[in-house]
Amino acid sequence: MKKLPTNKGSVDAFLEAAKKHPLGAHRAASKRLIFAMDATGSREHSWDLATSLHGQLFQTAHSKQLQVQLVYYRGINQFFASSWNSSAEQLLNEMQRVRCLGGATQIVRLLKHIYNESIAAELRAAVFIGDCVEESPDELFSMAGQLGLRNVPMFMFQEGHDPITSQVFAGIARRTNGAHIPFNAGSAKELGELLGAVAAYAAEGMDAFKKIKGRAATLMLTQMRR
Repeated sequence: MKKLPTNKGSVDAFLEAAKKHPLGAHRAASKRLIFAMDATGSREHSWDLATSLHGQLFQTAHSKQLQVQLVYYRGINQFFASSWNSSAEQLLNEMQRVRCLGGATQIVRLLKHIYNESIAAELRAAVFIGDCVEESPDELFSMAGQLGLRNVPMFMFQEGHDPITSQVFAGIARRTNGAHIPFNAGSAKELGELLGAVAAYAAEGMDAFKKIKGRAATLMLTQMRR
C-alpha cells in the first residue's frame, strides 16, 4: 500500500510526545470516540489518507482527554477493534500494517460493536468512513435506531457519491442524530476538517461546532439540529 508523503520531523516529534503521554494515561476520562473504517479492497487510498491524518486526530483527542478506539473490517469476516488504552503510536503502527482486502461490508456488525461499547462506558460519538453498502438497509436502520436510543451519534463520512450508499448513510445518521457528509476522494484537508470537528464534538458537545469555522462543522450542526 503506497504511503502518502509526511513531514517526518513533525511526525517523529508527535510520536515521541505520545510515548510520554499516551491516550491510555487518562484512564479516568469517560469521553470516548470510535474511529471506524471500511478496509475492503476499494478503500486502500482512503486508508492511506486517514493514516496520514492520524497525528492530527490524536493530538486533538489527547489535548481534550478523549479516548479513541480504532475499528475496521476487511476480507472475509475479519473484524478488528483496538484497546481503548492503546497509545497514539500503537494505533498508528497498526494502521500502517493494515493491507486492505476484498470482501463484503460489515456495517451491521460494526453498529452492534458500537452499541455494545456504549453499554460498557459512555460513548460520545462514532465516525465511519466508507464508500458502499452491501447489507440490508432495514437491518442497518434497526441497529441505528438502537444507537439513537443510546444517544450515540454516527458521523457517516462517504467517499464518492453512490446514490444508494448516500441514502443508507443518511438514514443511519438521521436515526442516531448524527450527520452524513460526502467528501472528495483524496482530499486530506476536507477529511481532516471532518475528523477534527467530530473530535471537538465528542470532547465538548454541540457548543464546539459553534467555535469551528468551515463547511464541515456547519453541515454537521445543520443536520444534528433537525
